[in-house]
Amino acid sequence: MIPFLHIGWLTIPTFGLMVALAMLVSFFVLRADLRRRGIGADAELFIAIPCLAGIVGAKLYHALESPSELFAHPGSELFSQFGFAWFGGLLAGVGAFVWLARREKIPLLTMMDAGSPAAALGYGVGRIGCFLSGDGDYGVPTSLPWGMSFPNGLVPTTERAHPTPIYELIVACAIAWVLWRVGAKQIAAAGKIPAGKVFAAYLLLTGAARFLVEFIRINPRSFLGMTNAQAASLASIVAGGLLWLRMRGGNTRSLAERD
Repeated sequence: MIPFLHIGWLTIPTFGLMVALAMLVSFFVLRADLRRRGIGADAELFIAIPCLAGIVGAKLYHALESPSELFAHPGSELFSQFGFAWFGGLLAGVGAFVWLARREKIPLLTMMDAGSPAAALGYGVGRIGCFLSGDGDYGVPTSLPWGMSFPNGLVPTTERAHPTPIYELIVACAIAWVLWRVGAKQIAAAGKIPAGKVFAAYLLLTGAARFLVEFIRINPRSFLGMTNAQAASLASIVAGGLLWLRMRGGNTRSLAERD
């Protein structure tokens, strides 16, 4: 693995490099979705602020999962180059996205629909940063031919393990494609498919994907035999399911029509 790139005197963390690439990819996807929906929002703003908020939220959530270590070593816990929790990033990123939509007076669910494919794909690209840095996000040992060891990672292991970040990238690409197609049908239906359906599908699909991959991850079990990420994924699935049921309940007017 390659935790750092060394170019002369410059040292570049590969995790940070892939996070930057994820932001760039998300920007182009969001800009394309906003254009096809006829929304004149600033895509750069809607990517930069939620992504930065997501990074901070992911780090804080991870640190708060082990409060004793946080209080014992606050500096290393808060400013280390690994240790980010997906659910903390999701909460902070969505919160920032909601705030921006309200500030720009854009119908909330319409904007959440537009941002969902970008969020799904950006997450997958960002996961390659975990893969390259070997920060402990790999899976349990496996004898499968594509199992990989991470002897030079930030959290090294010489055992061949499931390369779970690669799995997550593949699934994220598939989810992003599905969300993009749902969005296309929503636009073509001209208001007959309610705002929020793409976002509901995002919560359901990404929550299910993260819940399942945790079965082969090395994260410790805590709540009812689940990892913290699985418990958070269930919350995402429930929220997405409730929103989806609301869409099917006959409330087919878009949020834009109601505002």
